[in-house]
Amino acid sequence: MPQDTLHFSISERKLYLRFFDVIFALTGLLVVSYYFNFQYFNIASSKNISWIFLLAVYVWFFGEIFEMYDLKVASDQYLTLRSTLITVVFTVLFYVFTPIISPELPQNRIQIVYFTLTLLFAILLNRFLYIQFIFSPRFLKNILLIGNRDEIEKLVNSITDNEAIKTVAYISEHPIDSLGEALFISSTTTKIEKLVLTKNINEILVSANNLNFIKGAINKQLIDLFEKGMSIKNFDSFLEEETLRVSENQLNPNFYNYFTFSKSHQNNLYLAFRRMLDVVCALVGIVFFIALTPLVALGNLIANRGSLLYKQTRVGKRGREFKIIKFRSMVVDAEKNGAEWAQKNDVRVTRFGRLLRKTRLDEVPQFINVFKGEMSLIGPRPERPEFVTQLENEIPFYSIRHVIKPGLTGWAQVMHPYASSVDDQQKKLMYDLYYIKERNLLLDFKIVIKTISTVLFFRGT
Repeated sequence: MPQDTLHFSISERKLYLRFFDVIFALTGLLVVSYYFNFQYFNIASSKNISWIFLLAVYVWFFGEIFEMYDLKVASDQYLTLRSTLITVVFTVLFYVFTPIISPELPQNRIQIVYFTLTLLFAILLNRFLYIQFIFSPRFLKNILLIGNRDEIEKLVNSITDNEAIKTVAYISEHPIDSLGEALFISSTTTKIEKLVLTKNINEILVSANNLNFIKGAINKQLIDLFEKGMSIKNFDSFLEEETLRVSENQLNPNFYNYFTFSKSHQNNLYLAFRRMLDVVCALVGIVFFIALTPLVALGNLIANRGSLLYKQTRVGKRGREFKIIKFRSMVVDAEKNGAEWAQKNDVRVTRFGRLLRKTRLDEVPQFINVFKGEMSLIGPRPERPEFVTQLENEIPFYSIRHVIKPGLTGWAQVMHPYASSVDDQQKKLMYDLYYIKERNLLLDFKIVIKTISTVLFFRGT
């Protein structure tokens, strides 16, 4: 249906950023080559197609690693400057030293400086224009909520960090103080289409739970709007799309009515490729582990007295237990009184152990578990039997995460890396279930990229 304002969805915003990052970079290089003595990247060259393709791949690849396409980062000027600077530096380093399909290295090294500065300022120009004109109230996703008060509050709390979404009105049985300026409508006879047009609403979200106050007139209006092209979704579908995790509302007796396992679970080609990738990465990781061990042993000797490695029982695929291997990061006898949840700023973690955790180096020995087939490169993190028993009793469907191999890293790890309570574990379960439901090579690749970002920005727990 016609709208008075334009609207960019999250996927469209990312597509916009990726496309115009490259366009602005190429335009900048063209301008610099025209007005200055810049010969390194000649747009008129017969090899320009391969040069442009390679440049785009590097910008997008390192931009993904250094979070340039994270919309929260893209909306912040300081974070944008940081991510763009790092991305450009790595792009230039890899680009100029890529043989054959990149331009020959110039004799005059000042050309590389021109190349770097042009990419930096061109991409920054695109990003600041995005912040100024695209990331603005005019392009927000304006939503209308229809549901009971508790359901609406729960949904709004789940998307409170997403600045691109604005609740402009809601139809419910009672007003909600936390929604502030949003228009409250209690009458079920309201003209929804008029409301949509006057408030520039892009999407209508409807809760299917306990909507006794919604009569046939509301449903009739929603059907009419749907036929006119209005986007209408239920709360759970919307939350899954926006948060990339399964909604907590789905953890009920009807769970199996809408939860389906990814087709990759029965795809032998995917499973074989994953196992081959696990073995290759495990072999590389084991070599890195061997090379890293003397350095960790030295740090251990200075600031982490005690054994270098430790083994701990974890629960794997189909509930089978195995011994996980890690570099020790806690004091000796850290759990002499029994198993305890790890806490933020845990006093049991040594100074050197904190560095190992921040950089995720304490996890490197687990490549041995991956090689043995007890773990995979990607999957839900394996938990201890004591906690699994507790969590299975307190969180519905927790044991479903054991349907696949646990991973060295996983969707829950990169999206919600800290868990020190049952509530945190339930949030991580939502991400694990999303991965089990949606897993594929593209999502696996995204997890690897986000894991690299976590390591580089020292976001380990």
